[in-house]
Amino acid sequence: MLNPQVKSCCAPKRDTSQAETAHVASSLNENSGDTSGMVFLEGGTYLMGTDSEEGFPADGEGPVKNVTLDSFYIDRCTVTNREFAKFVNDTGYTTDAEKYGWSFVFYLFISEQDKKNVLYVVRDTPWWWAVQNANWKKPEGPDSTIHNRKDHPVVHISWNDAVKYCEWAGKRMPTEAEWEYAARGGLEQKRYPWGDELTPDGEHVCNIWQGTFPTQNEGLDGFLSTAPSKSFPPNSYGLYNMSGNVWEWCMDWFTVSDESTAVSLNPEGPNAGESKIIKGGSYLCHDSYCNRYRVAARSSNTPDSSTGNMGFRCVRDV
Repeated sequence: MLNPQVKSCCAPKRDTSQAETAHVASSLNENSGDTSGMVFLEGGTYLMGTDSEEGFPADGEGPVKNVTLDSFYIDRCTVTNREFAKFVNDTGYTTDAEKYGWSFVFYLFISEQDKKNVLYVVRDTPWWWAVQNANWKKPEGPDSTIHNRKDHPVVHISWNDAVKYCEWAGKRMPTEAEWEYAARGGLEQKRYPWGDELTPDGEHVCNIWQGTFPTQNEGLDGFLSTAPSKSFPPNSYGLYNMSGNVWEWCMDWFTVSDESTAVSLNPEGPNAGESKIIKGGSYLCHDSYCNRYRVAARSSNTPDSSTGNMGFRCVRDV
């Protein structure tokens, strides 16, 4: 269940009790475990979370705590449509969105043709529309395509889907602690992967909403929807789009208060829960409503949920 404190411009949940178990052929990618396209991060200790007044205490962003991690590899970019297509071609995998027959799409992206495929509008967040046959190949509905978006992050991917891709690739999902360590790029307690200023020297360095949410996006950063996975300057670890573009799934179950959060060595969160953590914000985030493109910010969604602004990247043990 989506955390009630989270503004659902982030990602609405799939409201269904008919969840199916994800299935994928057991075959591995021929390059399974390959670290090309990944960055090696030396393990270490850092300050995780924030006590800043601009944070959301109800989301469990604080208190700040010392966390120590072992070394690991992490993808430079979120998994792209091209990479996910290779996985599907190799395994015949069917995503949750395809099995359910619909997914959530931001209303401004839906064509007149596809408006007839709208199943319902989310009551509390009417900018999210459930569109029949929207999925990773048809991000805005049957009238759309990824033909010119092969290098963009794959979206409409559930946590279940992301796990299956990672297994095929010989990798795994990042823990929240690993994700945040990587996103910070070695900077201590900064708001963003590059520092404290959202637009350093007046430059847009991430893909978020500019304008009046949810009616007008001025697109001053150059994008109204997803940007290519390798966009804007990387952080000092060489990682792209750790803020904005698409929310990224993490391994951990979501909690704001649990004994497991006190673990300081390679924390993995609680053993069970209702929703999984997502980090990084998306192209729909705006300071007036969902200021969760900060490094310490966090949100969550149910493992079978999918939207047009949720994707993922992988990590690998050393």
